[in-house]
Amino acid sequence: MEIEEYLRSTFHVERVLWLDHGYLAGDDTDSHVDTLARLCPHDTIAYVQCDDPQDEHYVALRLMEEQLRTFRTAAGEPYRLLPLPLPRPIYADGERLPATYANFLIMNEAVLYPTYDQPDLDNQAKSVLQQAFPDRKVVGIDCRALIKQHGSLHCVTMQYPAGVMAGRSET
Repeated sequence: MEIEEYLRSTFHVERVLWLDHGYLAGDDTDSHVDTLARLCPHDTIAYVQCDDPQDEHYVALRLMEEQLRTFRTAAGEPYRLLPLPLPRPIYADGERLPATYANFLIMNEAVLYPTYDQPDLDNQAKSVLQQAFPDRKVVGIDCRALIKQHGSLHCVTMQYPAGVMAGRSET
C-alpha cells in the first residue's frame, strides 16, 4: 500500500496493523482508532467490545474483535486483548453519542478514563485499564459534557507542535 510505504520511508515504521471493522454511532471522525482500540504496554490492546446482539454496534465490533485476534506482535505472538465494555447508549437531540471507554488519556503516572454515570460499566472499564496499566493510577473523569460535543479525554488533549497555531485567529 502506498501509505504504508510512506510511513516506512518517513517514520521508519516496521509494521502497520490495519483495522477494517468497528465504528461508533454519532462519531464525526469516521471512527478514529482511539475510540475503538488502543495499544497499551506489554503487547496489550484494549478494545471496545459489544455483548448485546440488539445493539447496532454488535456486528462491526465483533468483526473488529475477530480481526484483533489475528494480529501478531513483532515477535510473532498474539497480543493480549483486554475488552472494554461499551457504555449504554447516551443520546442528545435524538442522536446516539459516541460514548466509549477507549478514549482514555495516558499520562506519566496515571491513566484518565471517561466515565458516563454508569457505575457498573465505569468500574468495569477501570478494572480493565488497571490490568493494562498496572504501574499507573487509573482515574475516572465524568465525560458526559464532553460526549455531547462528540469527544472525550483523548480527543480534547491532542497536542499541537509548537508554532502550528501561530498567526491563526480565534473563532
